[in-house]
Amino acid sequence: MAVTKRGRAATVREATPKATPKATLKATRSRRMEPDAFTGFGPGALRFLRGLARNNRKEWFEAHRDAYEGEIKRPLLALIEEVDVRLASLAPELVGTKKSMFRIHRDVRFSKDKRPYKTHAACWFYHRDAGRAVGENAAHGGAGFYFHFAPGEVFTGGGVWMPPRPALLRIRDAIAEAPDTFAALVTAPAFRKRFGGLEQEHMLTRLPRGYAADHPAGDWLRYQSFTAGRALDESALGSARLVDTLVRDFTVLLPLVRWINGVSGLLTASTR
Repeated sequence: MAVTKRGRAATVREATPKATPKATLKATRSRRMEPDAFTGFGPGALRFLRGLARNNRKEWFEAHRDAYEGEIKRPLLALIEEVDVRLASLAPELVGTKKSMFRIHRDVRFSKDKRPYKTHAACWFYHRDAGRAVGENAAHGGAGFYFHFAPGEVFTGGGVWMPPRPALLRIRDAIAEAPDTFAALVTAPAFRKRFGGLEQEHMLTRLPRGYAADHPAGDWLRYQSFTAGRALDESALGSARLVDTLVRDFTVLLPLVRWINGVSGLLTASTR
């Protein structure tokens, strides 16, 4: 039996799997999220976050999802990518990936506050062997760099925030063994000039159990977080030079970050 050209074409069309609407939407959204060169955040970024703060519910967010993806997610991914390129030569063991961007959804499982969304945007540059988890969820207790913005608040910093207890004990023991080494890191002139010193949030009122009251590292041993940071002017968000600003801050923070990571067995790298 002869098969016509028309028949062959029909057969090919039938044999070719059709993309489902869901798959097409996912592919389109993925292409839209490919980061461009970072040129700054537009005024729509803070406008979106202000709106979200007033309307923190799923229906509003879904109606404004395109604004979130275009004004927040896409430029933040571009910033992460450009900072990562700089880190490749500055500190190759520290990376920025798509996972660096914190989800905008809040974890409300154990919270009385059931608002579903965060009203800020943030990202985290982390040691490649430690993973992106932070705080008590970070098994390795790795240190890294942080950037955060919301209406009226732009912040850059680094270190390790509220590490899990095994990591905290390692850090304390290392400080106790060489207090002068640690003090030199956090009292260095460039560090103090840019950040003022370590953040004093969550400090203990007394020395931890097991350390003498007159221990030479007494002041440092009361810390439970080892972070430093500073506020930036809101106008910095609109400039491509924000990447330069972050890299300068991260360069000053790098000795502290590497010291903390070394204590946790996370090695410095010379190449990617």
